[in-house]
Amino acid sequence: MSDDSTGDPLEFFRKMWNPMSFPLPGLFQPTMNVEDVQKKLTELQSVETWLKMNLTFLQMTIKTLDMQRSALQTMHDAASKGGKT
Repeated sequence: MSDDSTGDPLEFFRKMWNPMSFPLPGLFQPTMNVEDVQKKLTELQSVETWLKMNLTFLQMTIKTLDMQRSALQTMHDAASKGGKT
């Protein structure tokens, strides 16, 4: 295990929040530019909308498959009872 105590004091937190070391602009050096903040806000809101849309689609697919399973189970049960005398 390496000792980060001699280096940057925020290095531990950077590694904790970003273990793959991808650049995270604004995380430790917040911007003071209103336009940059608005642009980032708009991008994140677009991503949120896309994720919500996909979540809704996923939920509809799950419900459809659940109904299909129930219908198939009902048909299977009816067929197995109908064959018995």
